[in-house]
Amino acid sequence: MEAGNGGAGAVSFRREKFVEMGGPDGGDGGDGGSLYLKSASSLNTLNPYRHQRSFSAQRGMNGESALCKGKNGRSVTLEVPLGTVVRDANSGELLAEMLEDGQRVCVARGGRGGLGNNHFKSATNRTPRKSQPGETGEARDLDLELKMIADVGLVGFPNAGKSTLVSRVSAARPKIADYPFTTLEPQLGVVPVTDIDSFVISDIPGLIEGAAQGAGLGIQFLRHVERTRMLLHLVDISDPTQEPKDAVHIIESELAEFSDALFAKPRWLVATKLDALQDDGRREQFEKLCRERGLTPVFISAVTGEGLKQLIYSIHDELSAL
Repeated sequence: MEAGNGGAGAVSFRREKFVEMGGPDGGDGGDGGSLYLKSASSLNTLNPYRHQRSFSAQRGMNGESALCKGKNGRSVTLEVPLGTVVRDANSGELLAEMLEDGQRVCVARGGRGGLGNNHFKSATNRTPRKSQPGETGEARDLDLELKMIADVGLVGFPNAGKSTLVSRVSAARPKIADYPFTTLEPQLGVVPVTDIDSFVISDIPGLIEGAAQGAGLGIQFLRHVERTRMLLHLVDISDPTQEPKDAVHIIESELAEFSDALFAKPRWLVATKLDALQDDGRREQFEKLCRERGLTPVFISAVTGEGLKQLIYSIHDELSAL
């Protein structure tokens, strides 16, 4: 990102017929254009900046005679999606978090135009031949990181039923398949509750043991749940290869290791794939886990729709309370 330089001030003297002592009339240089970032709710990706990475604003024009000020350089405004975190790529300094629609932040300020020689006249120097050059505009490398904003984040092992749940309660259509890591990027869906009420749910790609250290899809998606208001921890109780208590413990450990604030968020345990459950003992294990944490057990089947409506209303009540 490179802002425009300021234009130079002019050294000029007024010369008119029948005017004996015209004096200096050099105009000021124009200001260089600045670079701005503006958040837009209509965007949901930073892909436009994947290929074009260099942007520059226009420099200011030089001053002219007859006290004419140079034209200011044209500024550049780049739109980014809500949730974008802006940092200086070299120092790591946090410059802005784009959390509101229409928020506008200057990330590289244009240089100020120089003063013309008209500003340097005095009683002892009536013909100054001095002017100022324009200031150099700021140049900065930026690191843009998109953290999605959602009310509810879904966490759990791969194939816990997160994508299926999102597809059943919202208009989002994430990819669904019976192999791990089907979802490779977070998916947002708007869940209608009433004619005027809704909330946003985010399907976070599956976590595995060691995710906080980068295993699997690692922290690149753990960071997305930092901005959610509550979490739904989905547990596949129909999977005979993993005990519910182990599935819960591993994900809880990864959340705690990644961030204390993330681990402290309101989190519900939700048993999924109730339609495929064959062993009622696993249901009892899950209920015991919930009681140990002071939670109400929630059982759903995204395939048959069992428990979904009650879950949506309960989430809406929780978000209203929060």
